[in-house]
Amino acid sequence: MDTGPDLRQQMLRSRTTHVDAVLFTHAHSDHLVGLDDVRPFNFMQRRHMPLYGSANTLGAIRRMFAYAFDMEPYPGAPMLETIELDVTKPFEVNGTEVIPLPVIHAGMPTIGFRVGGLSYITDAKSVPEQTRELIKHSDVLVLNALRTESHHSHMTLDEALALVAAVQPKQAYFTHISHQLGLHEEVSRGLPPNVALAYDGLRVEV
Repeated sequence: MDTGPDLRQQMLRSRTTHVDAVLFTHAHSDHLVGLDDVRPFNFMQRRHMPLYGSANTLGAIRRMFAYAFDMEPYPGAPMLETIELDVTKPFEVNGTEVIPLPVIHAGMPTIGFRVGGLSYITDAKSVPEQTRELIKHSDVLVLNALRTESHHSHMTLDEALALVAAVQPKQAYFTHISHQLGLHEEVSRGLPPNVALAYDGLRVEV
């Protein structure tokens, strides 16, 4: 989900050799700017890369990576296919159902996603009631928890913990963490048994 600025390093570290599609949460640059690095997957898979997102997000991608959408793109440009989402309806990627999870990020609508038992929400300050119903009792919930002090566009640690208590996943991992949250080991000691801080290279099975 998303293509952050270190996408290439992430893919190399995880030895990822196949990507079916990219699901975009929103149009901020820290979630988009690594998109050019899907080119190796274009070459290996010999096809365009499907990109799923809201109209606003896909519009930002077309502007930022206009060279990939020219009528005659230069050789070697990423091959991209944009697919606009209706955030009120599930959709399928290669036969797997994906449920959009609308959330709010400082007044900006963003999207989380649920795939099977995994619910993923990043860059959210508030989660509407209808989305809370969609993520209840997830096997794994990934959620942003930026820091302990109040923030205008991201959940604090206490806000994230309150949401976990409300929707009761089997396991929650907090991501999009600032250095202001504190040291990993110290913060971890104060978390409930079913909550942990995420880390680079973490893998989950659902």
